[in-house]
Amino acid sequence: MPSDAPPDRVLDLFAAEGVLEPLPGGQGTSWRAGDLVLKSGHDGSGDWIAPIQARLAVRLDEESPRSLRLALPVPARDGSVSVDGWTATRFEPGATPCHDLATLRATARLLHARLAVAVPERPEGLEARDDQWSRAEQAAYDPHLARLAAAERPEAGLADLVRDLVAALDDTDLGREQLVHSDLAGNVLLDAAGVPFVIDFSPTWRSPLWAEAVCVLDAVLWHDADEHALGAWRIGQQRQAMLRAAIFRVLSDIPCDVGRYPALGLV
Repeated sequence: MPSDAPPDRVLDLFAAEGVLEPLPGGQGTSWRAGDLVLKSGHDGSGDWIAPIQARLAVRLDEESPRSLRLALPVPARDGSVSVDGWTATRFEPGATPCHDLATLRATARLLHARLAVAVPERPEGLEARDDQWSRAEQAAYDPHLARLAAAERPEAGLADLVRDLVAALDDTDLGREQLVHSDLAGNVLLDAAGVPFVIDFSPTWRSPLWAEAVCVLDAVLWHDADEHALGAWRIGQQRQAMLRAAIFRVLSDIPCDVGRYPALGLV
């Protein structure tokens, strides 16, 4: 179900015009108002990403031919990034959801290559994050935290699933860490020209291989990608990335559909 519509104060400060229309996908928190997409649930801790995202979005749109695009954040009339928990990005007319796994993986690699250049050092703003996704991400890299977090969850079988995932971890290096998008599978559109258009940037500082593993896992779990896509992620470095992706997703989904995981054969 969509969230409550943005209130008049939010519409006024973002100078939003047009008929309000709930948008599909995500957590039902996005609304279209004319040429803007308004999204709720923002606590202000991620305001630091807006100027980074805006600069990269503009650079990508200036390229010819375009190979990748990024949603452009729009500030409010008073210059703030968020208003009462709402943020705004420019609406892209004619865009359609992309669930093709090959395109998603190519988009992940292009985006992360550009982010590695645009953001060479870990942003201080990441330290302010404290939500279910940031806590799950930390647990994916800390077996003790993962077991503690799983023990607190009520879903039948979740603690055992996390225990088995953690037991399969080793100290394999997943590669250099950088700024990545940790939720790509459901947040890539194709614009009217067929160019990947990335929305709802979920930033964190991890290996691009881990972020790609999350993308592949989510595509199989929720977007009808063939389970055979997991085949290449069952050995070596890729397996370790996928195990940590699975721990992250199991702990970040509330509630978690535990029954979907055994059939994937990750452990």
